Amino acid sequence: MTPTLKLAWQSLLNRKITALLTVLAIAISVTLLLGVEKIRTETKRSFLSTLSGTDLVIGARTGPVQLMLYSVFRMGNATNNIDWKSYQHLQQHPLVKWTIPLSLGDSHQGFRVLGTDQGYFTHYQYGDHQPLKIRQGKVFADIFDAVIGADVAKKLGYSVGESIVLAHGAGKTSFMKHSDKPFTVVGILAPTGTPVDQTIHVSLAGIEAIHLGWENGVPAMGKPRVTAEQARQQALEPKTITAALVGLKSKIATFRLQREINEYKDEPLTAVLPGVALAELWSLLSVAEHALLIISAFVVATGLIGMLTSILMSLNERRREMAILRSVGARPVHIFSLMMTEAGLLATIGCTLGVSLLYLLMLITQPIISNYYGVALAITPLTHYEWLLILIIISSALLMGLIPAWRAYKNSLADGMTIRV
Repeated sequence: MTPTLKLAWQSLLNRKITALLTVLAIAISVTLLLGVEKIRTETKRSFLSTLSGTDLVIGARTGPVQLMLYSVFRMGNATNNIDWKSYQHLQQHPLVKWTIPLSLGDSHQGFRVLGTDQGYFTHYQYGDHQPLKIRQGKVFADIFDAVIGADVAKKLGYSVGESIVLAHGAGKTSFMKHSDKPFTVVGILAPTGTPVDQTIHVSLAGIEAIHLGWENGVPAMGKPRVTAEQARQQALEPKTITAALVGLKSKIATFRLQREINEYKDEPLTAVLPGVALAELWSLLSVAEHALLIISAFVVATGLIGMLTSILMSLNERRREMAILRSVGARPVHIFSLMMTEAGLLATIGCTLGVSLLYLLMLITQPIISNYYGVALAITPLTHYEWLLILIIISSALLMGLIPAWRAYKNSLADGMTIRV
């Protein structure tokens, strides 16, 4: 430790209450800035990796963002459905490798119900091409089997073998329930950090079965209810579906098939590239993203201004200290260096404490954020950009330290040993 650094450290210890408050102010501002940056980058990564390995998302004619919202994020409802014959035509297309039908419209205690087929568990991927995994049980095989996401199981306390009743509509409260045809939970998916965790998966035949005898979203008046056993005896091929995920044999054919679907003559359809649509959807959130960063930057600036104020307020009290240093051989430049070192120490300690506090908070809040918001907040080392932010904060502290350092330098020249107290 150099003499100047040692002297600066001793000086801060002599003013430990003021120094501690200054360090805490800087630490909290650094924690907020880096925390916002971490959450922003992790949320964006989780958001953009919600769906991977899928080449096209197909739905009725609508905007790309709306199609992604209801088909992938289970938010909102489709303006129209896809005719089952159109889906079969797509399924048999020579360029198509696999398809996953999606049927939405029902719920269970606020969680969306998705009707699909077993190909969903084979071809659906998220993150870095990670497949879905069954944590307990198995995929559905019977008409009235259900596979639930990790969040559904955790929040509702469900386990394999549980009996559940689906409700018509997507609201948290519904008075139109399919209580005559309960489903049995046969599988629970492993956590994915995506909307899959908050979804109840059933077969397309199951969706058709619970709506037998229904008209315009309500049971048909004057007609007897179709029992579960009667439903099993009927043809349960769907008439329409909400959307479809498509994987192609060759990536080169993506734009060709997209254009072909968008120009489909039998009914108006929309085909979107998931990556492009997700990026467009995220861009809509960029205003809030930038606003958070700006607010965090102002908080950091406030912490540094507090440091500057603290040092400036102590200058008058420390004029005798500076005079004594001059008397033992310190030159004005040494006084200048001392003040700059103090500013650098305060900023460095504050940043170190801020980073430590950030990782402590991440350890505590990681399961909470994953549970309530579906964002997998990975605890990773600081990125180059985050190190750059810390370097900018310390550099800004040193720049602000120039003001009290220059004043101390001038005072030491003017006072010498003639200071009046």
